[in-house]
Amino acid sequence: MMRVVRFSELWKKYRYAALIVLLGVLLMLLPSRGKKTAAGESASSSAETFSLAQTEQRMEAILGQMEGVGRLRVMLTLAAGPRLQLAEDTDVSAESGAGLTRSRRETVTLSRGSGLQEVVVTNQIYPVYQGAVVVCQGAGSSAVRLAVTEAVSALTGLSADRITVVKWKQS
Repeated sequence: MMRVVRFSELWKKYRYAALIVLLGVLLMLLPSRGKKTAAGESASSSAETFSLAQTEQRMEAILGQMEGVGRLRVMLTLAAGPRLQLAEDTDVSAESGAGLTRSRRETVTLSRGSGLQEVVVTNQIYPVYQGAVVVCQGAGSSAVRLAVTEAVSALTGLSADRITVVKWKQS
């Protein structure tokens, strides 16, 4: 004898599971909040990008607010630019008879579906500054030179011997 199962009985029994499945489908249909990247494009495009010119402009804006500095220009030089360290999968195999070892390194990527891939960034290394030159109107004062040197040192990590503050030429 076959028992007929009614929809209301099934609904009572499996309603929570059905609601969870429905919620999952709705979440998958929602657009992602981040920008979609093209296939093969690295994660560095979504990370904050470094611009030396923009950094110099920001420093000029900050230093220009200091008392006695006046008009100024900042130039920074880099010893090493910014870079990303990527996650790597390393496979080391050893042959017992010959005593040889072989290693293979491969960058780890995450597949985001539809051919989209992103690399896994483990560390972002910021630029290393080599030196700084600040030309300002108030550099005739030793107090202004000291304050500018300390501010540039705080912003860049440079020691005082790698920062030069000179007076703006009179026109």
